[in-house]
Amino acid sequence: MSGNRIVVYKGPGQVAVETIDYPKLEVPEEVASAMGMSRKADHAVILKCVSTNICGSDQHMVRGRTTAPVGQTLGHEITGEIVEKGSDVQFLEIGDICSVPFNIACGRCRNCREGQTGVCLNVNPARAGSAYGYVDMGGWLGGQADYVMVPFADFNLLKFPDRDAALAKIRDLTMLSDIFPTGYHGAKTAGVTTGSTVYVAGAGPVGLAAAYSAQLLGAAVVIVGDLNADRLRQAESFGCATVDVSADASLEDQVAEILGTNEVDCAVDAVGFEASGHGQGAGEQPAAVLNSIMGLTRAGGSLGIPGLYVTGDPGAADADAKEGTLKVRLGLGWAKSHSLATGQCPVLKYNRGLMMSILHDKAHIADAVNATVITLDDAPRGYAEFDSGVAEKFVLDPHGMVPTA
Repeated sequence: MSGNRIVVYKGPGQVAVETIDYPKLEVPEEVASAMGMSRKADHAVILKCVSTNICGSDQHMVRGRTTAPVGQTLGHEITGEIVEKGSDVQFLEIGDICSVPFNIACGRCRNCREGQTGVCLNVNPARAGSAYGYVDMGGWLGGQADYVMVPFADFNLLKFPDRDAALAKIRDLTMLSDIFPTGYHGAKTAGVTTGSTVYVAGAGPVGLAAAYSAQLLGAAVVIVGDLNADRLRQAESFGCATVDVSADASLEDQVAEILGTNEVDCAVDAVGFEASGHGQGAGEQPAAVLNSIMGLTRAGGSLGIPGLYVTGDPGAADADAKEGTLKVRLGLGWAKSHSLATGQCPVLKYNRGLMMSILHDKAHIADAVNATVITLDDAPRGYAEFDSGVAEKFVLDPHGMVPTA
């Protein structure tokens, strides 16, 4: 192979599809040298990308709201077919179609052994945890590409048991790399169970996945809040109640109209640091969602926080927020004995069970998030439309292998 098309960040609001070298079975130099690791990756595979999705986390970079440098490759939601494998890959074969957790994990460190694959200690010199194509995550190339290298393949990859069945359901299965497990993790860590009343802040793809997951977990009522009418209608399409947080009526009053009480059992923050305040013209307020869900959740309840919060936001409105210091009403959460769960979803904890739910027709996540298939060359258009607020989850199809809806 002579080249590899890949999506690249070119500056705020700009992405392009460029051609780089075909990937090698090699660990990035910055990881290998800093972590004392062999550069040669006999434990790795090369995947032909069957599908690779645009994520809201990518959009934060493209908006210029992280410290991502120009030239950062993009894409951490990857499903692919093995076309090459290293000599130490024992349990996977050429032709297998697999889901790739967005977390890069070694499978050997303490955190990986304890199931905390989102904070692997061996794959990123800068901090615990890594991902493909993301700022400060170790320099691993992104997967919005024709081909991508996946390290520690036997540990990381989830092989689909039947190729034909997988390709028939690939629009659903592509969500296993990130947003379906992430949404499920948000609902699970919020304590959603049979009969729960749940509030999900944010009707983007992760919020919709969290709302759908809350239903799978047995919630009695799932309420989704957002500013975007189209995204709220998408939540309503699979049975969620909705509230418009830009309305003059308070969040508590709108919830009381639905439940008869102004509190919920548990809540999920699927918005993150680019949050807007409540009410007309409130503008950006990075702690708004965290504070609102603490106010809304009953005493003794739990909050799942899969929404992204960063340590570097050059576009923030004040100096504190630029380094991730937010005005959170922790005293309120403490007084109500809330439990908070944060951080990257450990995808491997959930992806096999969710795969089985898809393969056996118990979960239809592609419909819930309105999966929309486009070509890899159309990625710049997909980013622009996603940023405009459309109620769609864009799935890139580099090789024409994904059936449309």
